[in-house]
Amino acid sequence: MNRLILWNVDLTLVDVTIVTRDAYADAFRMVTGRPLVKLAPAMGRPDSEIVFETLAVNGIVVEDYHLPKFLDALAVSFADKRKRLASEGRAMPGAKDALKAVSRLDGVIQSVLTGTIRSNAVHKLKAFGLDKRIDFEIGGYGEEVYPKATLLQVTQGRAKARYGGVFTSANTVLIGDSARDVQAARIGGAAMIAVASGRSTAAELREAGADIVLPDLTNASEVVAAVARLTGR
Repeated sequence: MNRLILWNVDLTLVDVTIVTRDAYADAFRMVTGRPLVKLAPAMGRPDSEIVFETLAVNGIVVEDYHLPKFLDALAVSFADKRKRLASEGRAMPGAKDALKAVSRLDGVIQSVLTGTIRSNAVHKLKAFGLDKRIDFEIGGYGEEVYPKATLLQVTQGRAKARYGGVFTSANTVLIGDSARDVQAARIGGAAMIAVASGRSTAAELREAGADIVLPDLTNASEVVAAVARLTGR
């Protein structure tokens, strides 16, 4: 196995914004005993960062216990709502075919590099049948308090431990939708395929330094060609 493909989850593979917001509201109430007034914007950030800002903008003095307690509550709340995902969310256009097509390339390992905590990432992808080609064991998730670029390197290390070989910018590709994803790839050591399906425009993604920018994932052959080009074969 000599190609590591890491996928962002939200607005790259799925859009489950409504359920996610409701889960945050419930988790906030569970942790603080108060209703959520304002949810900090995601903007490609990990759940751990969103939690801290959400607590702060709602007037909560953050203590050491808040983050683990909130993330646990978020996992419970999201799991309770997982049956809503398929009806109130959607797989991004072309996501399933793109995952399947990339899996046919020689030597490919596919996992995730996401701001979402692991349990919720699994629920999100399973709801739309997008989990079958993903190795969740080596992924990077929102409960891990690393900058995303560092988390990318952590996933490369996990892939090496699990599959052997060395994963560098020459054979690692991150596929995501935000300028933050691009920044993580550039700093962490991966090639970058940016998809203009989120809140960053194609121009913003190019300016951030993405190697290839696609409008979406609907052309699976185009996605495969981009991965092959960036991994040298």
